[in-house]
Amino acid sequence: MTVTMADHKNSIHRFEMRVYFEDTDVGGIVYYANYLRFAERGRTEMLRQSGFKSSELIRLHNAALAVRHCAVDYLQSARLDDVLVVETEIIACKGAALDLKQRVLCGDIELVVMDVRLAYIDLDRGRAKRLPENLRKNIVALMKTQ
Repeated sequence: MTVTMADHKNSIHRFEMRVYFEDTDVGGIVYYANYLRFAERGRTEMLRQSGFKSSELIRLHNAALAVRHCAVDYLQSARLDDVLVVETEIIACKGAALDLKQRVLCGDIELVVMDVRLAYIDLDRGRAKRLPENLRKNIVALMKTQ
């Protein structure tokens, strides 16, 4: 696994991973739902790099970031042993939500594009609540590097 921030005008978080047998069907092609798992890993590592962990959100704030909306466009398939890169870009940080653009690439080939909205959820009430100020500041700082 490699996690980097790209050095170009619209910096994005990059998470590198390999396709394992468990990710594929019997023909060695990645099962479509696994791209959602790959995107989750990329988002998690981006957020971890910006200074917070999902486990700490739960423990300290009794809250979590949950997918509220996800639009997926499947363009091409990845295969067993491919090295993929999940790119994540924060588009907007709102009161209780984050809007992201995610892409899964194999080399220069774009395989999957996702528009994702995350909602910050109070785990006791099951409802959205405002992002904590320290989390918001870290996210806004990350956006400024983009």
